[in-house]
Amino acid sequence: MSERIHHAVLKSKVMTAEEATQFIHNGDRVGVSGFTGSGYPKAMPTAIAEKSKAEREKGNEYKISLFTGASTAPDCDGVLAEAGALNLRSPYQSDPTMRKAINNDEMQYVDVHLSHSAQQIQAGFFGNLDVAIVEACSIDSEGHIVPSSSVGNSVEYLDSADRIIIEVNEWQSEELNGMADIWRMPMAPNRIAIPITDPGDRIGTTYIDIDIDKVVAVVETNHEDRNAPFKPLDETSKKIAGYFLDLLESEVKAGRLSYDKFIMQSGVGNVPNAVMAGLLDSKFENIKSYTEVIQDGMIDLIDAGKMTVASATAFSLSPEYAAKMNKEAGKYAKEIVLRPQQISNHPEVIRRTALVASNGMIEADIYGHINSTNVCGSRMMNGIGGSGDFTRNAGLSTFISPSTAKGGDISAIVPFCSHVDHTEHDAMVVITEYGYADLRGLSPKQRAKKMIAIAHPDYRPLLEEYFDRAVSKCGKTAHEPHDLSTALSFHERFLETKTMKK
Repeated sequence: MSERIHHAVLKSKVMTAEEATQFIHNGDRVGVSGFTGSGYPKAMPTAIAEKSKAEREKGNEYKISLFTGASTAPDCDGVLAEAGALNLRSPYQSDPTMRKAINNDEMQYVDVHLSHSAQQIQAGFFGNLDVAIVEACSIDSEGHIVPSSSVGNSVEYLDSADRIIIEVNEWQSEELNGMADIWRMPMAPNRIAIPITDPGDRIGTTYIDIDIDKVVAVVETNHEDRNAPFKPLDETSKKIAGYFLDLLESEVKAGRLSYDKFIMQSGVGNVPNAVMAGLLDSKFENIKSYTEVIQDGMIDLIDAGKMTVASATAFSLSPEYAAKMNKEAGKYAKEIVLRPQQISNHPEVIRRTALVASNGMIEADIYGHINSTNVCGSRMMNGIGGSGDFTRNAGLSTFISPSTAKGGDISAIVPFCSHVDHTEHDAMVVITEYGYADLRGLSPKQRAKKMIAIAHPDYRPLLEEYFDRAVSKCGKTAHEPHDLSTALSFHERFLETKTMKK
């Protein structure tokens, strides 16, 4: 393993994860690498969780505040939440154990736009960052960190922290060396333009230079990323993907998009992967991606010669494709660029590329507001992630979702969102398996008819009834009519109607 550590001083600091916990104290603020289950530390979280349990048995408190790039995995977020080892977590998570702890008020959670999170740490919004724990595939002879399968917020955490712990993971391919593009965003008031005009532009270094004097420990590991398999494509996903491609075709017909060099952003999940599967057989060529994560579908597009470059901050691959990337990372080094998420999600670059953004949602209301985070308005699901970064700044922003959830008992199209993450001003198109609602250039009342048309047929009568009642109750003077008393009981009324029919 030490063959991956080419710097003599840092090689001398190799120790176990358990030994390295001596440098992490109760109340510390800890920033770690990792984004959507890639490139997160594998050994230190478990060691911290075990130490927290041991200290609690002695009657002592041992908790940290944890900052990441985005979600990690059960052996990071999960073990720490289960051990009760966290005071606070930010900016994004997707672990069920952690979600339960957040909603049970056992820990605090701060949901932050991913492009904002690093600069908020640097600015001291959360206080001083005590420790950075970052995974590397290797350390070069100059003491530079070669990132593994994600970059995320690693750069800013390494710059800001008082102490650094490096996990060198032998499972990660050494051929990832060369894929990263590390460029630091200057702090205000010394901002400068980000010199990216094309998703494939490389503007920085392939490594992260660090203050070697801050490194207190190096931990050697050999553990794979959390690589969850994607579900087989179902009919609903295929229909949504089909309508998304119909939308793209309409954009080409309108002269707003070209079949050549289409630039895309895609959220994570089965429906986005279905969209990319559809692009394989489409007329679009030389596709480019400026996004957060590289998914299976993007690898397929690259292999087919349909995608020429994919710029992101991390991988989010199935086990099969993760193994493929580990084996052939060198082959993809020219097509794939991994950047700090402050750059991959930066509004300036997103606006400049005029990309087409596609993200998931929990619900959308009939006027085009979107809820991405809170179930029933108060229970956190995962977080806003990067959806806000791309939605507000894209050339065309879309939200995609099945029309119902929970076996049809919950509609994704509602009278009034119980929580609003993206307002009607930012959401341009909403797509379900019943079509797409293009909301651009429409007033709220015009948007309502479009949105109701893509709702599940079982819910359309109630949505139409609500809209008619709101218009009647508010009168002609209302720009965006609402009857909140019935909006909030929408799903209860649906279930009552469903029971009566039985």
